[in-house]
Amino acid sequence: MTPDRSARIKASRTDANALAERGASTQARDWAALGARIAAWGEEIGFEAVGVSDVDLADAETRLLNWLAAGRHGDMDYMARHGTARARPADLVPGTVRVITARLDYWPAAAKPARDALAESRVAYVSRYALGRDYHKVLRKRLARLAQRIEDEVGPFGYRVFTDSAPVLEVALAAKSGLGWRGKHTLLLTRAGSYFFIGEIYTNLPLPVTPPVTAHCGTCTACIDACPTGAIVAPYELDARRCISYLTIEHAGSIPEALRPLIGNRVYGCDDCQLVCPWNRYAVATTLADFAEVRNGLDGARLTVLFAWSEDAFLRNTEGSAIRRIGYERWSRNIAVALGNAAPDPAVAAALARRADDPSPLVREHVAWALARQSRPVSEV
Repeated sequence: MTPDRSARIKASRTDANALAERGASTQARDWAALGARIAAWGEEIGFEAVGVSDVDLADAETRLLNWLAAGRHGDMDYMARHGTARARPADLVPGTVRVITARLDYWPAAAKPARDALAESRVAYVSRYALGRDYHKVLRKRLARLAQRIEDEVGPFGYRVFTDSAPVLEVALAAKSGLGWRGKHTLLLTRAGSYFFIGEIYTNLPLPVTPPVTAHCGTCTACIDACPTGAIVAPYELDARRCISYLTIEHAGSIPEALRPLIGNRVYGCDDCQLVCPWNRYAVATTLADFAEVRNGLDGARLTVLFAWSEDAFLRNTEGSAIRRIGYERWSRNIAVALGNAAPDPAVAAALARRADDPSPLVREHVAWALARQSRPVSEV
């Protein structure tokens, strides 16, 4: 059975209340020994670490509700729509008593150095996690394999697999299970940095929880100081409305003009808060070809080349990539902003002019802004 098919079957088996009805969790069992075997199986499958959390996220729920009340989620309406289910695993998947969490490294060592790409204003910067294969697919398959291995051991049990695909407080769960600590940039952090993905298996197995680890950010504020748009408004507090990752990926409308110059050449996501983190000096490069191999030269592609892509070319070149989810219109909007921020260049202005009458009003607006920026005096660059 293929991993994809297995994942679909398990999802169908565990919909609604089915998770609570599965039988393995009611049997007498050495749960500590099973937990140790699950961690070992996870490492065999390729995860860097596996932990287990309980489902008490009361403190995280309070922070979430305060964050939503302050409007810091921007136009991510789904964050509010899912309400407290995000912080109450058993509400999302009835019967859940534990969450198995897993960590998978992604840093592509062979990619063009991130700082070099950021320094070249006519080159597109794509967040390093998105240079390879769509992590949703890679991580989900491995989580499904881990769940299948558990089922081989204990028989049918209740579970559902998630990876950035449902209302789940991933960082809170990962921190509770000891995979790392929440950094001041709000991402999960370890002594080996933060260049990794997180996934979860919600389950009805009463496994022993793994203890959290001590935080090691100390007095460092490098991530806060480095944020181009000031989105990290305080330690552990992010205003998504100012975050470049939000603006270039989640936000569907016009990017606020005041923030456009601060985006620079970042066309998909932003890594600045991670690039300056002292712990990422110890980051380990991924060994997975899915993440190590850069697709379509996106670690240093010319902005003008990407802006010349047709929609068909965009869909073809982003097949199997996380980038495809934003669609051609947002991709074009983002590149237009980056072209406006590029050093003045007749070739850049010509590329923008060719799309001045783009069918998308959103793209036309940002092209017009970018053309005006390209005509600014050199003294303002």
